[in-house]
Amino acid sequence: MTVRVGVIGAGIMGMDHITNLATAISGAEVSFVADLDGARAADAAQQVEACSTTDPSALINSPEVDAVVIASHDSTHAELILACLQASKPVLCEKPLAPTVDECRQIVAADEEIVAATGRSLLSLGFMRRFDPGYQALLRHTGSGDAGTPLMVHCVSRNVASGPNTTTTTAITNSAIHELDIIPWLLGSPIVEVAWHAGRRSASAPEGFQDPALMLLRTADGVLTTLELFLNAQYGYSTRCEVVSERGTASLAEPALLSTNESLRQSTAYPEDWRPRFADAYRIQLQAWIRSLQDKTASPLATARDGLRAAQVAKALITASADSRNAFTGVDYS
Repeated sequence: MTVRVGVIGAGIMGMDHITNLATAISGAEVSFVADLDGARAADAAQQVEACSTTDPSALINSPEVDAVVIASHDSTHAELILACLQASKPVLCEKPLAPTVDECRQIVAADEEIVAATGRSLLSLGFMRRFDPGYQALLRHTGSGDAGTPLMVHCVSRNVASGPNTTTTTAITNSAIHELDIIPWLLGSPIVEVAWHAGRRSASAPEGFQDPALMLLRTADGVLTTLELFLNAQYGYSTRCEVVSERGTASLAEPALLSTNESLRQSTAYPEDWRPRFADAYRIQLQAWIRSLQDKTASPLATARDGLRAAQVAKALITASADSRNAFTGVDYS
């Protein structure tokens, strides 16, 4: 059975999904592409011999579409997810689930209503780091207990440059959101307290955006996680994670495809953005999703509840960022 996928959003992330689905994912084909830019949608669709439209609802309700990938702007996620659920179409939405906790709650309610009626969720959330081979190895090592009980975790997330109109709030909801999901996943314990700190602001950061920032995340098991978020680091894209345990540490190795020796210097290159670093994760995640649709089994991807919990932690961090006392703020999961 070939799953015909409609992709909403033909920008950077959407085009990566279109290319992967058309060339690297077994059992899938792209049948429809939607984008507000009609020319961009048509160009993307032409590359994979699909239909195109500027109307996402036309894609969602098309009989030529079995499942939907949402890769459009964060602000559109809630409306598009709900439309997919209304049309009974399985949907994989890029993170975040939605920008606000209220929107996330609405999605969770709609999803759980379907689960109650059919026994199966239609919604999968694209926290792709869960499928990254490095994070998978870190999860296995941490869970094995070989180094003893985890005591602290150190994370670093650096980009070359922040996206257009980035603010402290959107940096949390769009970038730090990855760690807000992966830390509870890695430790098997929810984040219960957060704090946000900032020092000198980078001259390359846009006006009104505090960059870099240091965030502290305390999970219910008592482990303290540090997260440095620096979206205008300029030198390259870098994601790091180290788990410090009783008898040792384990950390991600930053992959490099090429090492050069020239002019009395040995060097490796950083990627310009996140896509080369997590290319395998995106492909593995997409294949797992397609396979679950073919086999009619539960999706192994993150759930709507996972997205809601990450949004609730993000809300607490946003509150903490406005607190000049730099005190810990509790996470409201109600």
